[in-house]
Amino acid sequence: MSGLRTSEEVGVQVRNRGQVPDGAEAYARRKVLAVISHVGEPVLSAQVKLTQAANASAARPATAQAVVDVNGRPVRAHVAATTMFEAVDLLQERLTARIARVRRHGTRGPRDGGGPDGRTWWDGSGHEHRPHRQYLPAEERRIIRHKSFSLARQTPEDALIDLEAMDHDFWVFTDLASGYDSVVYRDVPAGRHRMASLGRSGPQRDFEGPLSVSTVPVPSIDVGEAVQRLRLTGLPFVFFHDTGTGRGSVLYHRYDGHYGLITPAL
Repeated sequence: MSGLRTSEEVGVQVRNRGQVPDGAEAYARRKVLAVISHVGEPVLSAQVKLTQAANASAARPATAQAVVDVNGRPVRAHVAATTMFEAVDLLQERLTARIARVRRHGTRGPRDGGGPDGRTWWDGSGHEHRPHRQYLPAEERRIIRHKSFSLARQTPEDALIDLEAMDHDFWVFTDLASGYDSVVYRDVPAGRHRMASLGRSGPQRDFEGPLSVSTVPVPSIDVGEAVQRLRLTGLPFVFFHDTGTGRGSVLYHRYDGHYGLITPAL
């Protein structure tokens, strides 16, 4: 027995938020089933969330998100579009690409010379379809989500694989070689990935392909100062050495306009 589950056995759970049009749920289920039916590894679960914004004047009010568990590794895709059916079509394309990319790189490691390379890992595609942040005046923004968990100890190359698998803008981890709290992230204007790490203010290691070490020192500040920095810079997130905990933390913009905070478990 191969242990593979067919698309019918897996099923696709679809949740709706807002006034999702009739037929979109069934359409999304068919599209995601079509994606996972071509995966050659066990697919353990598949979940979809469709959100129709209440603000009809929004440029892209329809968002679709999927998380598929491929043999224990979650793969995520998140897109926005003018209509829900267009969003589902984009979701199918992006989810297919993310699964293929993770399967191509996910089983490789530094021992066998694998890992992302510039020709096949970074393509920048789909970024224009990512949801836009809702604008809120600075005085109305709050930290409304605080996640604290033990950071994975992994290589930057493996962290990059997780970043792309989860379709995030950044991925926080503990560098296996140095023991420093670190982050890998997408530098979209430069068309490459970068890494920042506590205790490192300049490039110390060479990586293959598009991953490079940021030369900008990680700021040593508290959470309040991180909020001010995020307000002033307008960046999607700030990675900082939290003077209150001595660890590396990330303050980031949420899609609803507020802030989220990620801190390592102490």
